[in-house]
Amino acid sequence: MTTVEKQLLAAPRNYGYILTVTAIILFLLGWSITGISFQLDSNGMKIASNIIGGLLHPDTEFLFNMTDRGVLYLLWETLAIALLGTIVGAVLAVPLAFLAASNIVPKPIAWLTRLLLIFIRTIPALVYGLMFIRVTGPGPFAGVLTIGITSIGMLAKLYVDAIEELDVKVLESMTSIGCNTFEKIRYGIIPQLLSIFLSVMIYRFDMNMREAAILGLVGAGGIGAPLIFAMQGYKWELVGSILIGLVVLILIIEFISNKLRSKLVNG
Repeated sequence: MTTVEKQLLAAPRNYGYILTVTAIILFLLGWSITGISFQLDSNGMKIASNIIGGLLHPDTEFLFNMTDRGVLYLLWETLAIALLGTIVGAVLAVPLAFLAASNIVPKPIAWLTRLLLIFIRTIPALVYGLMFIRVTGPGPFAGVLTIGITSIGMLAKLYVDAIEELDVKVLESMTSIGCNTFEKIRYGIIPQLLSIFLSVMIYRFDMNMREAAILGLVGAGGIGAPLIFAMQGYKWELVGSILIGLVVLILIIEFISNKLRSKLVNG
């Protein structure tokens, strides 16, 4: 018997704690199941087969249509909404992140800013979309504003984590040689945070691409509205064309974003 095996056998066994946690988990699981109805719609299988048929026999004319009513244009619009919204959210998240970092500002200010960020993250993207549509009207601009606001909460939270892990010794050294605030930000803070901020921003853009497609369902531009209209009209070949284009675009973005993030993280 090895030393590791002896140590494992000699470790105390807290069976009461394990049984208590297991019982709580089983109780919560059973309670959750009782609140869910697992009934299937009588037309569900037929609709599922129609969707699969649409994927296998897509409308190629609609898929490769180069006008503003084709899949390619709608995907381009969705991509533009996600990209611009991510940039807006990333820029606005930076000052909020510094205000929420307890090692940069006094703790009361950091606490209030974090409370604001929690409030921003609490509201779902579709609710923001419906609110902005009332203000700006249906269209891509409402989608950009929605993506920007919803991005702030997550980006600022991750930015704060990076700011609070700053190497303060560098800043102390720069202070000792007489550097001003601008020089400390430019040469002491930005080099430490830039790659992390960009990596987080790319990750959020990957998520926003999916959210931008969903926001079209409420009229915030992009490919979501044509998708729901095609499904409501039982035009499954159009649904197949849209889904194929969306899947291909997201796979390409996923591949590129993973490459960029790995280079930023690994230097």
